[in-house]
Amino acid sequence: GKFTEGVIHGVSGPVVIAEKMSGSAMYELVKVGPQSLVGEIIRLELDTATIQVYEDTSGLMVGDPVIRTGQPLSVELAPGVLGQIFDGIQRPLEDIAELVQSPYIPKGVTINALNRTKKWHFKPVNVKVGDHVTGGDIFGEVVENMLMLHKIMVNPKSMGKVTWIAPEGDYTIVEKVLETELN
Repeated sequence: GKFTEGVIHGVSGPVVIAEKMSGSAMYELVKVGPQSLVGEIIRLELDTATIQVYEDTSGLMVGDPVIRTGQPLSVELAPGVLGQIFDGIQRPLEDIAELVQSPYIPKGVTINALNRTKKWHFKPVNVKVGDHVTGGDIFGEVVENMLMLHKIMVNPKSMGKVTWIAPEGDYTIVEKVLETELN
């Protein structure tokens, strides 16, 4: 859902103090200022949040918006994660350099950590239509390279009866390879 927007009360180096942040959670990911800089809530007191910003905060002003995401700072794990060079918040450095034609990362740049169009060879394992599955069950494998065999698992919060599983073949990391129904 839509979260309330906080406002910057103060900035000191990489630390931003924001007000009107009631309902926020510790370690929640926030987008700070007009450039949507990546930050993480590291302290909460009443409706005031202390935020660690992982980009250059110069130019941020009192009154600038702070957007809550309702999500923790997290990384993507999927085929394509090896052979990439990321910064500390999983931005793919080579892709960004190609995009902006510069070795410097512009503030607030957002780019998918992993390639959404490359196809990987998926092989279903352990599971067939009609089987009951629960979060963490392995239902497929993808070989990324000689060193890495990815085990494809049911979403941690999912469970149910398998109604469809993709046949062995080539898929992107965003294509559906399993459907379940709760019963």
